Amino acid sequence: MSAPQDLKVRRRERLRYQLRQKSGGRPRLSVFRSGRHIYAQVIDDASRTTLAAASSLDKGLRESLKTGADKDAAAAVGKLVAERAMAAGVSLVVFDRGAYLYHGRVKALADAAREGGLAF
Repeated sequence: MSAPQDLKVRRRERLRYQLRQKSGGRPRLSVFRSGRHIYAQVIDDASRTTLAAASSLDKGLRESLKTGADKDAAAAVGKLVAERAMAAGVSLVVFDRGAYLYHGRVKALADAAREGGLAF
C-alpha cells in the first residue's frame, strides 16, 4: 500500500485536474495550511503567475492575530486575499482546496473570501 504522503499527492493532483477541466480559464484560489499558519494565492495557470497572495505571516495580520492556525486567522487571510485579488482585477476564481477537506480553517477562508467579493 502507498504511503500517506503519496495518497495526499494523488488527491491533490486529481482535484487540480478536475479544476482545470471545469475552470473555463479562471484563476484558481489555492489554499495551503500548515500547523502554524495558513496561506492563500490566486494563481493564473495559463500564464503561470501569482496574481494575489496573503498569509497569516503578513505584517498587518501577524500583529493582530493571536495565532496563525485558527479559524479567525483563516478568515482574516480570506478577506485579505479577496481584497488583493479585487485590486488586481480578479473577481471570478475557482477554489482549490488542495488535499484538505472543505472544513474548519479551509471553509472559514473560503467564506471570508466570498464575503470579500470573490465569486466561486
